[in-house]
Amino acid sequence: MTDPDILHHWVEFAVRWLHVVAAIAWIGSSFYFIALDLGLRRTPKPASGADGDEWQVHGGGFYHIEKYLVAPAALPEHLTWFKWESYATWLSGFALLAVVYWWGADLYLIDLAVRDLPVWAAVAISAASLAVGWLAYDALCRSPLGDRPTAMMLVLFAVIVVMALFYTQVFSGRAALLHLGALTATIMTANVFLVIIPNQKIVVADLRAGRTPDPKYGRIAKLRSTHNNYLTLPVVFLMLSGHYPLAFASDWNWLIASLVFLMGVTIRHFFNTMHARKGMPWWTWGATAAIFVAIVWLSTLGPREGAAAAAALPPGAERFAAAPGFEDAVSIVTAHCSMCHAAEPLWPGLAAPPKGVVLETDADVARHARAIYLQAAVSRAMPPGGQIVLDQADRDALAAWVRAAR
Repeated sequence: MTDPDILHHWVEFAVRWLHVVAAIAWIGSSFYFIALDLGLRRTPKPASGADGDEWQVHGGGFYHIEKYLVAPAALPEHLTWFKWESYATWLSGFALLAVVYWWGADLYLIDLAVRDLPVWAAVAISAASLAVGWLAYDALCRSPLGDRPTAMMLVLFAVIVVMALFYTQVFSGRAALLHLGALTATIMTANVFLVIIPNQKIVVADLRAGRTPDPKYGRIAKLRSTHNNYLTLPVVFLMLSGHYPLAFASDWNWLIASLVFLMGVTIRHFFNTMHARKGMPWWTWGATAAIFVAIVWLSTLGPREGAAAAAALPPGAERFAAAPGFEDAVSIVTAHCSMCHAAEPLWPGLAAPPKGVVLETDADVARHARAIYLQAAVSRAMPPGGQIVLDQADRDALAAWVRAAR
């Protein structure tokens, strides 16, 4: 297959599929072990000397699980390490970031209404921010704040707000929220790769050498694991936010993203308390609903200012505006697509243009040429066939226009 746009599309699909599958495996095992750890029964003390145990039933069988704070008296030869789920999620997510936001930087990463960046600078900021974010987080955890969990969480939330503001002042709204999620996911996987697994390996090595392991390694790993537990739900929200313009294309997108982290805390607090058999703190759902209502209200306060700057063509889009057939393409797109893909959509029930894509001007059409090609020229994804019909001749004209620009 030689068509670069179609190849790009399928590469993105394959990497996204891998990322979703890996994330399901990681989040599933993470939630399971948090619930298991909180639900261990410690009274009466297990005869084996374990810290706690639990009987569970699943799939037609029964499981008896014991947890040792350090290790059992005799370390088994076989140990199952839960790490590849995390590594595969981050590696595939990083690949997806590169395929979508670096490869397509002029469309998805850079917003001229926010900041006119060359592609190389935008990509460099994207990559560097992930590394700097991890280093700042790790330094906080290793500071005296690491022994004060509540103060630590408050400082971390302040850091998240600052990073949300930073990203929304540099990248497009969609990219800003995605990067905040990618930064959080980087912290989570680095916790596993650089702290949790190495600490567990130190304990295992001590046991096999006949030494008594230092319990501090387990405590440190448990703290980082708890952070990961509370960060999971916000990451999922931020990774899905690119499909919802009301979340990312707002003047208050940085605050919306920050409030999402508070919702993650309230939701996880309910389930963590329930799994620990300490009751059902139903107030957390009221708090979650109140935060969500605040997010909905913020999304109605209007889009980001600077539409005039956005009318300028990003690097690489000029050739689509200069290609033969561009005027016909503009006529086709505005006639069939702009009812929905408008700053203020006319289609009933649409509060914002789908995925934030506006197709009202010549510059809009040139800017989104590749997406138009994939959605309406070489496939029939757009426009939806129930009400608007785009005949084959028009689709062929769109395809000929984009191909002429190459």
